[in-house]
Amino acid sequence: MSALIVTGTDTGVGKTVFAAGLTAALGASYWKPVQSGLEGVTDTETIKVLSGVDVLPETYRLNMPASPHLSAEDMGVEIDLSCLSLPQVTGPLVVEGAGGIMVPLNRKHFFLNLFAQWQAPVVLVAHTALGTINHTTLSLMALRGAGCTVIGVAFVGDAEPDVEQTIVEMGEVRHLGRLPQIDDLSRETLSEAFGAIDISTIRGFL
Repeated sequence: MSALIVTGTDTGVGKTVFAAGLTAALGASYWKPVQSGLEGVTDTETIKVLSGVDVLPETYRLNMPASPHLSAEDMGVEIDLSCLSLPQVTGPLVVEGAGGIMVPLNRKHFFLNLFAQWQAPVVLVAHTALGTINHTTLSLMALRGAGCTVIGVAFVGDAEPDVEQTIVEMGEVRHLGRLPQIDDLSRETLSEAFGAIDISTIRGFL
């Protein structure tokens, strides 16, 4: 098994849509270890629809749409990192975090601690909106400081060439391509848009 992590610079940057496209492109399995918020369609359900591949059940399913540590406390439980070992699957595994890398899992650990424990390569997803230079470069510094291997940054949103190039140069990171906003989102339109993503570089880390 070869696993890679998809994480974002913040909540709502397009990480789940990117993860769906990547899972389909790699013919991988998908796992989101912690789902916080169960109203509506979950990320795992979205991945299943958009990728058509095998999805693994979440280890923690938490009712309240909030930071996982708060959602867990609301249910009277504590997220235990020892229960979040990477599952064994045949072929590649795409693992999606929740929000950004400094989202708390409990009162002692962030998602970053879990990523460092796994030692799997990371794709960082960044929106091209205002503020992304700050969020992206801080995330890169934190990931590298924790000993994580960063494959590169994938952007989501309207093209911002100067912003994207600034992140690539100052963050010393690979540009993995950009997904535009997809108004009519489906498995087919996502697959077509994903042609702009550097799959060969990502695959080289598996």
